[in-house]
Amino acid sequence: MANNNEAGRQRSFLLVLSFVHLSKCGPPEVKSIIVKTLVRVLDLNFLLWSKNKDSWVDTASTTMASDNKKKPSLKEDLTCSICYELFTDPVMLACMHHFCRACISTYWRGLRGFVSCPQCRREFPTRQLQTNFLVSGMVEKVRASSGDGYQKNLQNQLKDSLESHQAKREEYLNMIRQDKEKVDTIKRVGTELQVRVQGEFQALRDLLQQEEVEVLEEMRREQEELLEEAERRLEQLRAAVHEAEESVRVLQQAADAMETSVLLELPEVNFRPSLQVEKEAEFDVNAFAGRYSGPLQYITWRRMFRLLKPAPASLTFDPETAHPSLCLSRDKTSVVECQEMLPYKRNPKRFTQCVNVLAAQCFLSGRHYWEVGVGGKTKWDLGVALEAVDRQARAKLSPENGYWTLRLRDGGRYSAGTQPWTPLRVDTPPRSIGVFLDCEQRMVSFYNAESMRLIYTFPHGPRGRVYPFFSTCVSEHGQKPQPIKVLHFPQDPL
Repeated sequence: MANNNEAGRQRSFLLVLSFVHLSKCGPPEVKSIIVKTLVRVLDLNFLLWSKNKDSWVDTASTTMASDNKKKPSLKEDLTCSICYELFTDPVMLACMHHFCRACISTYWRGLRGFVSCPQCRREFPTRQLQTNFLVSGMVEKVRASSGDGYQKNLQNQLKDSLESHQAKREEYLNMIRQDKEKVDTIKRVGTELQVRVQGEFQALRDLLQQEEVEVLEEMRREQEELLEEAERRLEQLRAAVHEAEESVRVLQQAADAMETSVLLELPEVNFRPSLQVEKEAEFDVNAFAGRYSGPLQYITWRRMFRLLKPAPASLTFDPETAHPSLCLSRDKTSVVECQEMLPYKRNPKRFTQCVNVLAAQCFLSGRHYWEVGVGGKTKWDLGVALEAVDRQARAKLSPENGYWTLRLRDGGRYSAGTQPWTPLRVDTPPRSIGVFLDCEQRMVSFYNAESMRLIYTFPHGPRGRVYPFFSTCVSEHGQKPQPIKVLHFPQDPL
């Protein structure tokens, strides 16, 4: 069935080509006949398709699923059935079959009278051959496309396209591998963070439970001491009452005796009690209750504060590193621009090009956290700096130069000190900044200290000795300088 359909398709293809050619080259009466014939052919094909469409669809599906080996190519449609080569000077017989002019002429050589079509065996009284220029043009195009030059050019194009697609495929595969590595990293880091967060909160729970046990134990001891004191006082009062009752009994007996007889002498009675009992108790129940009825959560937080890891560090500014235009407070916790440059001693520790200052404390290992009050300042730089930074030169604050900083400009433009700057979105301008340094993980993070919302993290932090870094920046003309403060928190329990 499939072979018959393909053969019919070939015949229909050549038939249409022939009709198109005759309609262009023939007289008007021939054109009219051709149009009517084409209509009848199309109607017949449609009728056949309507009756056999199901079988045709099944056949087409089966044919498409069989490696497409039986699907004829255009080259096969333009092949002479006599020489089995591409048409050379193709001609068309009255039956609409095409052959090479030389092939059909050779086939009819020696025949007299009627001649027949080699394909359909239809006989013709004359040897009338019609040149089909449309088929001839198609044959030339197919022949040109089959040449060595064309094939080589096509191969080169296919090769270039193949290499391009292979390169793109490899690029996509690399992207897939990278994304998979990122996914694995996210999963691994997520698992590590989950364990770490659970550990941190468990430590807080342990601390809180320990504080609860200690507070309850302290309250129990105070209660026992108060109860013991109260019991001792009650015993004293009972003894005093007993002594007083005994004295009353003796005196009562003496009074009764006086009514019946004359006493020559009074009985020995101690009118002053031997037991001395204070009128007011030494214990204060209100003080006991108030101690544990007050702001217990705040008291506990103050007690737990010293156990936090890392607890906020109590930093101070190092005056030997401060730029001469900076003034420090007496306790070295506040720095602000001076109206005039102060006299100073030259030393390699001091910043001389920019209004910078370091903390007196340095860090080499462990995890550390501190908070800096920036208030309403419109520009500043905060972070950490390596001990070895050049303090006599003007350098960009970037990790390449030994600085890991967060900066503010124009009152609202936040950026990380990278190369180039990394713009940051900060919805609510913080009035205090938290800085977290993890020396082992080499990580520097900045937080809004009021909400503890992360602002930015440097994943590749410093290695070696580092100092907290501060820069007030030069105030705009006419603007009153505002200080930067290092914030301190209670370290000792109440």
